[in-house]
Amino acid sequence: MSERSTPAEEVGAAFRELYGYGPEGVWAAPGRVNLIGEYTDFNEGFVMPLALPHTAVAAVSRRTDGVLRIHSADIAGPVVELRADELEPLSGAGWAAYPAGVAWALREAGHAVPGADIHLTSTVPTGAGLSSSAALEVVTALALRDLYELPLSLPELAALAQRAENAFVGVPCGIMDQTASACCVEGHVLHLDARDLTTRHIPFDLPAQGLRLLVVDTRVKHALGDGAYAERRAGCERGARELGVRTLRELPYARLPDALGELSSETVRGCVRHVVSDNERVARVAGLLAAGDVRGVGPVLTEGHASLRDDLRVSCAELDLVVDTAVSAGALGARMTGGGFGGSAIVLAEEAVLGAVSKAVAVAFERSGWASPRIFEAAPSPGARRLA
Repeated sequence: MSERSTPAEEVGAAFRELYGYGPEGVWAAPGRVNLIGEYTDFNEGFVMPLALPHTAVAAVSRRTDGVLRIHSADIAGPVVELRADELEPLSGAGWAAYPAGVAWALREAGHAVPGADIHLTSTVPTGAGLSSSAALEVVTALALRDLYELPLSLPELAALAQRAENAFVGVPCGIMDQTASACCVEGHVLHLDARDLTTRHIPFDLPAQGLRLLVVDTRVKHALGDGAYAERRAGCERGARELGVRTLRELPYARLPDALGELSSETVRGCVRHVVSDNERVARVAGLLAAGDVRGVGPVLTEGHASLRDDLRVSCAELDLVVDTAVSAGALGARMTGGGFGGSAIVLAEEAVLGAVSKAVAVAFERSGWASPRIFEAAPSPGARRLA
């Protein structure tokens, strides 16, 4: 990219070279990192994500002939060409299933989307638990909404993007990722109630407190479609059935000790214990932020990691090493974030120890014989928007 060109100009120029004419517009949607509240959204619980500065960017134009053409600058291969009226769930379209699924979900909901030319690129790391797929879905949904003048709010776009991933791609994710990508506000975390989808934006100005939030991408790739995520979801649903509640959201934290004794297996107990306690941790973090005690969030993050590691069993050696090393090096707290089995961890630390923490993690990985992790700052960034 030249010094004078913007991401929108670069993607627009690539669209023109690819399709032979200029796009009608360029849009962006961010990845996200989740501060607290993991595996709670599909249990109708609470989550608290923030948008990353890393985005998926799409240059898009309408078509009227029923053809959907999709191309990615980041994946080797030709333009994927599909018929909008022939889109079928679980059809094995590879990466293109994410944007194609959005067109399918919009059409299934009764919105006229006869076709489009789409060129995509993304700086959201894939397989890192930072919602690269949700960014692709949301940027596609926003572009198609704007171009076809569809009467849809950002939360409604997020719900349709989730449907695309659930029903078209076949990944049973909750609503958090798409809502974060669509609705986050710069300088804030998003408090989302996954039952009624109400949101509130909580200020999260870490530099003003002398703090930073780091993302440590372990480079261990994870894939939510490999079955392990679905198994944890099934364990949560089984726990709710055994306790006679519709979802684990309905189980009060104060009743958790008694409820655990009513469950049939240690696996189900772990699922229930984690979800109910993580909902309580979201409430604690919200209270700490409201009181201005950002440093108090650190120990809650570390506590949440222990629950993900021991109760839900979705961590891995690399994630555990990040958390243990960062806390030992002086971080206020750390935890894995996202679906687990690889991906990323977050670290909350004072600015004064940031370099020491990052170096300690890098050295620990080197001593373990693992590839160097990717470490960067998570600055709360804006949600989906039109760039040009």
